[in-house]
Amino acid sequence: MSTPELGLPMAVPAPGLPARVRIHEVGPRDGLQNEKATVPTEVKAEFIRRLADAGLTTIEATSFVHPKWVPQLADAEELFPMVSGLPVDLPVLVPNERGLERALSLSATRVAVFASATESFAKANLNRTVDEALAMFEPVVRRAKDGGAHVRGYLSMCFGDPWEGPVPVDQVVRVCRALRDMGCDELSLGDTIGVATPGHVLRLLAALNEGGVPTGVIGVHFHDTYGQALANTLAALQHGVTTVDASAGGLGGCPYAKSATGNLATEDLVWMLRGLGIDTGVDLGRLVATSEWMAGRLGRPSPSRTLRALSHKEQ
Repeated sequence: MSTPELGLPMAVPAPGLPARVRIHEVGPRDGLQNEKATVPTEVKAEFIRRLADAGLTTIEATSFVHPKWVPQLADAEELFPMVSGLPVDLPVLVPNERGLERALSLSATRVAVFASATESFAKANLNRTVDEALAMFEPVVRRAKDGGAHVRGYLSMCFGDPWEGPVPVDQVVRVCRALRDMGCDELSLGDTIGVATPGHVLRLLAALNEGGVPTGVIGVHFHDTYGQALANTLAALQHGVTTVDASAGGLGGCPYAKSATGNLATEDLVWMLRGLGIDTGVDLGRLVATSEWMAGRLGRPSPSRTLRALSHKEQ
């Protein structure tokens, strides 16, 4: 990849930003679960291996959800042992106690539960109310913690809902506090339909701090529906957030919210962070090559602007 040798982007640090950011790579799970065609298990495993080789240290591998609901990830039991020996963290999604049992039986040490800030999405995604879903997750989190696992709590619809519209900040804070109280080590704030803007991000983060949720346990998960993902990420970094979710090649969306487009592309995030002088440990050239390889397997180009730009330079 020629661009890194040219010293671009030029690293110009901005005041008040963290020195290092941990990228929580969600492409193999959140990205591939939205594919119409099922990706072969060996291709998924190779994708994860290549992402690890590119320097990503947290790679969400799969979901132990019932195959009926997410058939694209029906091979979790086959896939996880193929990659579990990699020297990286491999979180997996567990929707209920049965999913947790399946994950723990394969020695998974990092799991995630998936809650909603709104009633409409809780009904669509979990067929439960918000409080019923929280009650379902409580024994899952407790058992996971008792088993020594790290638990992440995903929270969808933190900034807007396609059925309900704007989501009150105090509503999001209430569910975040509930997830923390039940034992979640980390929370990921999801902008599921990509409607957040930087001021909204800062307001929610401040409200969470005021509500007793420290910045150190918060990650952000932005979709780029309206082109705001990087701007929102920068706002979160200015607040002190150091964990950012992203998807290699911009893969993914949300199967239960049709207006949700792709996740923030990992390449675009790394480019911005490199320009800000923020360390990620990621080799951009290897990451771009990995996303190009996966795009070839999927039979379509990646939406990542950085990937397109660097690929064009190599032609």
